[in-house]
Amino acid sequence: MEYTHDTFISPLTWRYGSEEMKHVFSEVHKRKLLRRVWIALARAQAKAGLVSEEQVNELEAHKDDIDIERATEIENVIHHDLMAEIKTYAEQCPIAGGIIHLGATSMDALDNADALRFREALDIIIEKTGSLIDELSKRAEEEKNTATMAFTHIQPAEITTIGYRLAQTLQDLIEDAEELLRVRDTIRGKGMKGAVGTSASYSVLMEGTGMSSMGLEKLVMDELGIKPYDAATQIYTRKQDLRIIAALSSLAATLHKFSLDLRILQSPPIGEVSEPFAKMQVGSSAMPFKRNPINNEKIDSLSRIVESTYQSAWNNASLTILERTLDDSANRRIFMPEAFIAMDEMLMTATKIVKGMNFHEAATRRLMDSYGIFASTERLLMELGKRGADRQEMHEVIREESLAAWKDVQEGRQNTLKEKLMSDARITKYIPGDEVEALLDASAYTGDAPERTQIIVDHATALRPRLKKAK
Repeated sequence: MEYTHDTFISPLTWRYGSEEMKHVFSEVHKRKLLRRVWIALARAQAKAGLVSEEQVNELEAHKDDIDIERATEIENVIHHDLMAEIKTYAEQCPIAGGIIHLGATSMDALDNADALRFREALDIIIEKTGSLIDELSKRAEEEKNTATMAFTHIQPAEITTIGYRLAQTLQDLIEDAEELLRVRDTIRGKGMKGAVGTSASYSVLMEGTGMSSMGLEKLVMDELGIKPYDAATQIYTRKQDLRIIAALSSLAATLHKFSLDLRILQSPPIGEVSEPFAKMQVGSSAMPFKRNPINNEKIDSLSRIVESTYQSAWNNASLTILERTLDDSANRRIFMPEAFIAMDEMLMTATKIVKGMNFHEAATRRLMDSYGIFASTERLLMELGKRGADRQEMHEVIREESLAAWKDVQEGRQNTLKEKLMSDARITKYIPGDEVEALLDASAYTGDAPERTQIIVDHATALRPRLKKAK
């Protein structure tokens, strides 16, 4: 089988995601993992005297001889993909072919292989989340003191700092990374439990060997390096898939908000930040001047793919009837790889954006000049109260002057609020005009945003060794 651009190929096959992640979900890698399970099972059975060392060695010698073309030929006849792979492997191993999959049911191989590759995929996601955290930490720390307008209801509000705004995303990423680590460390395989999870076939097989079915399972899973569920049906509980998807979905939500905010901030009326734009990049086929935020838009688009997989994972966890129905099988082949590959692309793109995004000082200054003073009037009001003025009366004075100045700004005229407040006798009765001017310096009205930003950056630094040790 050759899939080219003459037929449908998922964009996740060739357009999005790293080769590393796509390898994890390749058919070749899947079949190699299946052979790892069969070799581990044969090696454990050899210790029980059921299989010879010669047979184990032959299986080991052919573990990488994946022949998808031959397996497909067999599957087209017998209509069972796992048995087709077993038969293909058996043809390569004339001595050991007859003991492959001895005592096992299909999901003893498939679910353990899936657990292994989901853990591998999580390792990649954790590593790339760590890289994004590193880059965002640097930018947050660099900009922790840079005052800018905050927006509530998408309207100018009070003053924040660029670094503190970035720290909000950084804080969410830290929590997402901690959840990914937790999920990764709790990944378990089905174990070797047979058709309905009772290990009946293994119990019969192990009679007279001096080894129990649980002892056999432990040997197999120890070699694979993954713990089994204590109880399983024909499959491991699909709640595990749901936990994985929930962690990826949460991370996608963090990146979606971050990218949506950057898209708004890149809009020319604000124009405070822009994503990297290549020298020869074309923004629009019709409008040559356009600098569209295509990377952030891609993140927001792919995040919907990741989020949409949650419903399928939930259905699989809740609708697999009794010991096993097959209605989870086809959709898991699609949405589990898709969620990981889409997430992989989003993280790589977000890291590129953070490393190369530009903050435009002139735009920040324009916003502060136009709107910052309105926020700093709260600071003036607090000081007036401290100096004995009637809080309600001063609130009304500032409100009247602010509304008049706001109208000027909306109509494109200069903001004269500072001059009006500095010369208002009702205010200068308590505070001299030069002090009023100092109090209305919006750049100083950032509270403890720089300190809080540093706290989040320090949390990220403390987490980093755990992310590096994930594998």
